[in-house]
Amino acid sequence: MFSGSSAEVVQNFESACGQYFANGKSPTKLSGPQYSQICQTLNNVDYYATFYDTDNKIPVYSSYKFEGLKDCTRQNKWYIEPQLDDNNASPNMKFEKDVKIQGLGNHQALNGDYENSGFDRGHLAPVYQANSQSCADATFTLTNAAPQDPSFNQGQWKKLEGDIAKDLSNKCIPNKYTPYIVTGVVPGTQNIKNRVNVPSYFWTAYCCLDNNNKCKISSGFIEDNKKVTPDEKSVNDLEKELATVTYLMFVCNE
Repeated sequence: MFSGSSAEVVQNFESACGQYFANGKSPTKLSGPQYSQICQTLNNVDYYATFYDTDNKIPVYSSYKFEGLKDCTRQNKWYIEPQLDDNNASPNMKFEKDVKIQGLGNHQALNGDYENSGFDRGHLAPVYQANSQSCADATFTLTNAAPQDPSFNQGQWKKLEGDIAKDLSNKCIPNKYTPYIVTGVVPGTQNIKNRVNVPSYFWTAYCCLDNNNKCKISSGFIEDNKKVTPDEKSVNDLEKELATVTYLMFVCNE
């Protein structure tokens, strides 16, 4: 039996994995039984947090800390989240072939949804910004991915992920600031396989907190899910733009 409120899948981000949010406060959580809060857990260790939409079968956002460039490698297989389809399942993400649950995929995307769809599995929390190899492996879960235009995913968005990581490494890490990143999507009007929503926009924002938990450096980016260059803007302006499409996210205080 699935229950959206039981959703590791947890009931409260802040108490379960609040370390992945600036000042321990998550972005705005939308109301409704279709939303689940996930402390993304692999081999009994959590690495980042994802707010997941079980109706659209894509994440709303993933939130994580950046600790510098780690030169992690990519794996080729994708995990799923067993607890989204069975509250009694393991809190660890697992490969789809290893999960034996009736109704698997009722509340999440599966690998078959992406096959021959014309879209990439677009990371929200990306490999390039992971804080360890184990964390990089844990980013390969479909609850951390949304259908992304291949040219955008492999082109300008990939470049942006790298540019942000380098900027944070050069501007925040040397000053002993702690960088927090939130990356999300805005649902679109198209679905693949009549199951998984194709986002109309991808967005990301970061802030670097000093020892007094004050935001010293921040920025935000948003762009259409197609081959274009993401627009840079302030976090406040990004929040205002997201508010126009009903996704008001309090990312950090500038």
